Amino acid sequence: MAGTTEQHAGTAAEALSPDRILELGVSFWASKTLLSAVELGLFTELARRPATAEELRARLGLHPRAARDFFDALVALGMLERDGAVYRNTAATDLFLDRAKPSYMGGILEMANARLYRFWGDLTEGLKTGRPQNEAKSGGDFFAVLYQDAARLREFAHAMTGLSMGSAIAIAERFPWQQYRTFMDIGTAEGNLPVQIALRHHHLTGGGTDLPALEPIFKDYVASFGLNERLRFIANDFLTEPLPAADVLIMGHILHDWGLEDKRRLISKAYEALPAGGALIIYEAIIDDERRRNVFGLLMSLNMLIETPAGFDYTGAECCGWLRDAGFRECYVEHLVGPESMVVGIK
Repeated sequence: MAGTTEQHAGTAAEALSPDRILELGVSFWASKTLLSAVELGLFTELARRPATAEELRARLGLHPRAARDFFDALVALGMLERDGAVYRNTAATDLFLDRAKPSYMGGILEMANARLYRFWGDLTEGLKTGRPQNEAKSGGDFFAVLYQDAARLREFAHAMTGLSMGSAIAIAERFPWQQYRTFMDIGTAEGNLPVQIALRHHHLTGGGTDLPALEPIFKDYVASFGLNERLRFIANDFLTEPLPAADVLIMGHILHDWGLEDKRRLISKAYEALPAGGALIIYEAIIDDERRRNVFGLLMSLNMLIETPAGFDYTGAECCGWLRDAGFRECYVEHLVGPESMVVGIK
């Protein structure tokens, strides 16, 4: 019996592998490789013309020593394709990481590279102190500076459009809009969600609210779709002012920025602004109720620790509880795309 037990233990040990642990532990290698490629404009260069390693190295101004390894690492990561000696973008990187295309979503990766990458190096300190690890540590405020730079704000708002496009289309297509006449998107940025809704439902009118600096960005984006007669911008600070009235109010990537008290306050404001039968749509990387599967949602909650004084992400069940406490008579959760879901409350 002893020999059998020892043999079983040896077999079990041999079946285990540290590969996953090692891969996860150095996964920042892969992340930074992609972020540096975006910073260098590599995908934009290849969108103009595929190239050999030497041609691409010269166009990007890279040293010969590691350029080939850099390009081939991106091939292995699925971010580039290589036919013989010629490199080209994948279909996805060509669409989403070419700065010359309106579908470019690299702005959020640029921010991750310039800011979040180094701030996440202080995650351990954040876990011990519960305090943000971004510019706030030295008395700075990234978003205050961003809102003072019109060009950077426009780029950032457009990056948010790319990031939320999949969810915006899903909400526009799946929510029962035929039951409603008006809507407002709270914290609308460029206005991507109102545009996607209006394009698919011609009976609807509405728009978006945000801080005054976003108004010209919103109006330009909406006008580019010919929707300026149906969609309007309302300057609004949702923390200090009442929310505008509409049949449907939407909060996308908003609630996770705030602590529980402010989350409840914003939900209560929405309840007060809605008519009977009106709906509140909340969407972001909603964590699964068992808190096991939505890795992105859980990591996003850690990012809220890095970036905000009290923000955190949450499960659908938790959100429905807050909605019911505010008075909503019905609540359901529906998956949208990737890690994102919407929580819908009916007044």
